[in-house]
Amino acid sequence: MNNTLQMRIDPSYTLNFLIYIQNAYLNKSNENLKFPYIPTNIEFHKDFERNYKEIWLEVSKRISENPNNDQIIFTKEKPLFFHGLFAEDEYTLNRYNELYLSFRVWWDSFAGHFSVEKAIDEKVHKMYTELADLLLEKKIKPEKSLNISLIYDECILLELEPDSYFAVISLSDCIVNNKQLIRRLLLSFHKNA
Repeated sequence: MNNTLQMRIDPSYTLNFLIYIQNAYLNKSNENLKFPYIPTNIEFHKDFERNYKEIWLEVSKRISENPNNDQIIFTKEKPLFFHGLFAEDEYTLNRYNELYLSFRVWWDSFAGHFSVEKAIDEKVHKMYTELADLLLEKKIKPEKSLNISLIYDECILLELEPDSYFAVISLSDCIVNNKQLIRRLLLSFHKNA
């Protein structure tokens, strides 16, 4: 059996924006501050955590179906995040718009998207080789390409489970938790396609 693994890794606009929002939310009640630390009184939706999980699952499903949906969701569906995750008043809308712009400026800079992508450059080849070897060892032949969305920080508000030929991984997964990551990615080949 030959190696037929095809793998694509993209830092996701939308999922990274959700991590950015998650961290701003967690910073309101957490002593262990996370990026971004934004000193503002932005008011979050009373059902933030439940809504966050629903939005994450919906968005990641759409990205898994077509990776091109990622940037479309981020640019064309900006209200989705506001209405589900923030208190709906004029003050909060203004703060949300500032948060959205802050993310866009960071993400479009060398310190954002580019740095996130480059942070795992050296790890990608090793990750690919280990996963390909494991697939060969287990006699699993991929039916299609494995799409991976890369996020800059951990998703704390829900457990990230791989789906059929799709996974979301953090920088920490790639750099610190490589062995667990390979086993987790293997699960995406066992899901119904």
